[in-house]
Amino acid sequence: MLCLIHDPEEHLPGNRFNDGKCDPAGRFWAGTMASEDPSNQGSLYCMDTDLRVRKVMGGIGVANGITWSLDHETMYYIDTVRADVRAYDYDVGSGEIANERVVITFPDGVGVPDGMDIDEEGMLWIAHFGGGRVCRWDPGRGKILDTIHLPASRTTSCTFGGREFDTLYVTSAGGPGGVLVGGDPAGGLFALKPGVRGVPSFRFGG
Repeated sequence: MLCLIHDPEEHLPGNRFNDGKCDPAGRFWAGTMASEDPSNQGSLYCMDTDLRVRKVMGGIGVANGITWSLDHETMYYIDTVRADVRAYDYDVGSGEIANERVVITFPDGVGVPDGMDIDEEGMLWIAHFGGGRVCRWDPGRGKILDTIHLPASRTTSCTFGGREFDTLYVTSAGGPGGVLVGGDPAGGLFALKPGVRGVPSFRFGG
């Protein structure tokens, strides 16, 4: 049986939720976007373990990837419309974020940032929507360390899994009829062995 906990955007019927993830303290973070012509109508929300929901920030175009550094002191966040990755000081006790700064800027011709995950060395793996690839980025230097090309151009997200967390699973967006022009296997799920392991995802604590 489904039970609605909270609808923070009941007044915005044209919006929908997009990516979400739990933080190191077991809170659930999720962002919204406009279903049509998104620019800055979205917001980022945090649901605490007691099910209370608070708005963390507004003015978001397409809410996407979110993850936390290995020491739990930094939160990384993607608004696809901005074509960059932003970092925030993160307080694990309160869930507050501060000191926004850009750590990765996407160049033209490689797609735009979508979902992401972090590996055991603190590097970010980011799906490049429209770029047909997933890349390993160093957030400290803002540089690409590795690129894996995929047959689906609209790669959407990635996460590590498997018994040893050495498999990177990459999702892609589907097109009309499931196949895009040129035989692109849109909507496919891919499993890769990138040569580095990830870390377990955090679970909701409520």
